[in-house]
Amino acid sequence: MFELFLDNIRTYWDDWLRLKENHRGRQFIRPEVCRTYNFGEQGSSLGQFFKQYLETIKLNDVQACHMVDWKSKDLSYLMEDKYVKHFADMVKKAKPVLGTDAVLKTHNIDGDVRIQYNDQSHFESIARQFGIFEEWKDGVPRAAYKGVVVFRYQSPRRVFLVVRGGPKFKEPPVVN
Repeated sequence: MFELFLDNIRTYWDDWLRLKENHRGRQFIRPEVCRTYNFGEQGSSLGQFFKQYLETIKLNDVQACHMVDWKSKDLSYLMEDKYVKHFADMVKKAKPVLGTDAVLKTHNIDGDVRIQYNDQSHFESIARQFGIFEEWKDGVPRAAYKGVVVFRYQSPRRVFLVVRGGPKFKEPPVVN
């Protein structure tokens, strides 16, 4: 992975990572809780998505979240051999939402949901309904892991947008 940092990144790092010649089929996980905070519309993006997506982002003010002792947490599930199974299990357990009116149907279901999309234009249509980034780079939706985009909708509910025909989760080998 070190070679990623040797190249001269000429675009935003997440756009750069989604280019086929850079990701080379590898997948990247991102923290579910954003660790950055946008404090103004001036910057390298020239305010491109500030009003539409970024302006309403605020820092977490829930006191309990600031008191997590991360050093005591077992994060071994984030290692690739365990994460693939962990992620696949979450996607499989989510309730499928079919047809139109995805937002209304999702609102009326308790727990996580799974919505399938056919292609880029179908993904963009669903993303617009939920008000999330609909942007793709080189065939990869923003924040996708194995073609699946996960976001919270009326927290704590997770929505999994899953590409039709995928993902093909390779089960890790069984160790006896």
